[in-house]
Amino acid sequence: MINRKWAVIILALFSVLLLAACGNKPVSQTALNKGQVVPMFELKDLDGKQVAMASLAGKKVYVKYWASWCPVCLSGIDELNTLAGQNNDFKVITIVSPNFKGEQSTDDFTQWFKGLQSEQTGNNLTVLLDEGGKYAQKLGIRGYPTSLYIGSDGVLVKTTPGHNSNDIIINTFKEIS
Repeated sequence: MINRKWAVIILALFSVLLLAACGNKPVSQTALNKGQVVPMFELKDLDGKQVAMASLAGKKVYVKYWASWCPVCLSGIDELNTLAGQNNDFKVITIVSPNFKGEQSTDDFTQWFKGLQSEQTGNNLTVLLDEGGKYAQKLGIRGYPTSLYIGSDGVLVKTTPGHNSNDIIINTFKEIS
């Protein structure tokens, strides 16, 4: 017969093991990078098609937040379009926030960008619309341009304000899983 002291100890150990097994992080999901997990957003592109962050699961993603009124942003559009057209181990996405921090409305921005696209840039860029800056605020975007480096595990590894050249972007992703 087990004495009462041992029964309490066994029950306590069983409870600890049970609670540990019921944790909120699945055992099979391991973070490859240090940082915070990016919110699972769904944004529309310029054609009104929904693009979900979940559809990019398992891929590294470079995100550039920018604005149509930002001269630094505009000077880097051609370079970024070139990067988006290359075969890299990461996806390139740009996000604009209509009706937030001085950006034009969705309709005005879309019309403006499609004109710019046909005149100056190619069509490799994915432009998503973060209406009212909902995710910009969640991600702590303070100014434009801002670069976000997301690992294949969905972790935001690095946030960098200002322009990042293609070489910097490529070299940064060499250090991200």
